[in-house]
Amino acid sequence: MTVTATPDPAVLPMLVTDVEVVSVERLSPTFVRVGLGSPALADFGVDGPRYDQRIKMVFPDPASERGHMRTYTIRDVRGSGEQTTLVVDMVLHLEGDLVGPGSTWASTASPGDRIEVVAPRRGFPFGGIEFAPPPGAELLLVGDETAVPAICTVLEQLPADAGGTAFLEVPVAADVQDVRHPAGVDVVWLAREGEEVGAGLHDAVVAHLGVPGAILEVASDEVDPDLWETPSYSSSGEDVGSDGVGVVGTYAWIAGESTMVTGLRRHLVNELAFDRSHVAFMGYWRRGVAMRS
Repeated sequence: MTVTATPDPAVLPMLVTDVEVVSVERLSPTFVRVGLGSPALADFGVDGPRYDQRIKMVFPDPASERGHMRTYTIRDVRGSGEQTTLVVDMVLHLEGDLVGPGSTWASTASPGDRIEVVAPRRGFPFGGIEFAPPPGAELLLVGDETAVPAICTVLEQLPADAGGTAFLEVPVAADVQDVRHPAGVDVVWLAREGEEVGAGLHDAVVAHLGVPGAILEVASDEVDPDLWETPSYSSSGEDVGSDGVGVVGTYAWIAGESTMVTGLRRHLVNELAFDRSHVAFMGYWRRGVAMRS
C-alpha cells in the first residue's frame, strides 16, 4: 500500500490554516464584519498594496465531512505577528439568490468559532488581486453589495491624487457606509429599496459615461455565471490584449451579479470601445444560482 504524506503547512507557498473568530460586528442589515485570528497569520503578507485581495474560506457542513469553500475579500488587516487578524465583511443574504454556506455561517458566527482559510504567505505569489489600473488612469469602480467590501478596501488604499468615481449598490439605505477615499474620487451609494438588482447601478453608470437611457437587454442564456475577464484572463477564452483604441485614460473595475456585469461589459467594450487592457469584469454571483468556490 502506498502512503501519501500530508504536506507540511509550514512550507506551502500559501497559508492553509485553521483560524478563530475573534470578533463579530453587525454593520448594517446586510453586512457583518468578522475578525479571524491565528498565530499562523504571522506569515501573512502580499507584495505591494492588498487592494481587492481575495482569500478562500472553508465553512463547515454539519451533514458532511467536507466543508464548502467560498471566496471573500480581505477588508482589513489588524495587528501584527501572531496577533494578526484578517477582517472580512460578509453579506448576510442576496436578493433572489439561493441561501449559501457563507451567509448561513455569518448569520450565527460568534467569537470562538473556527474555520479554515487559504490566504497569501509572505514572499510567495498568490494571485487574487484584480485591481491594476494604469498609472494616472481615471477610475471607474462599480459593484453591488457583494463587491462593496472590495471597492471600499480599494478606495482606502488609493494614492491621494487618484481621481474617478465609485458606484456602490446596496439593498437598503441603512447599508450605506462611511469609507475613506481620495478627494478626487466621487463615491455614489445607490440603495435599491426593493427595486431590481443591478438596474439602478446600470443606469447610473451609463449616464455617467455619457449615454443616458441606454437599455440593459441581456437574455438569460447570454449570461455566463462564471464571467471573469481581466487584462490577463478571460473565462470565455477571448483575446483580452490591448487593442490600442477607444476610451483612453479610464480604467473600469466592475463586479457583482453576473447579469449586471454582462450588460455593462457589453456597453463599455462593444458600444464605447473601451481598451480591453483597461477593464476588469467579474461575476461574483448569479440570481437563482448557487455560488461556487
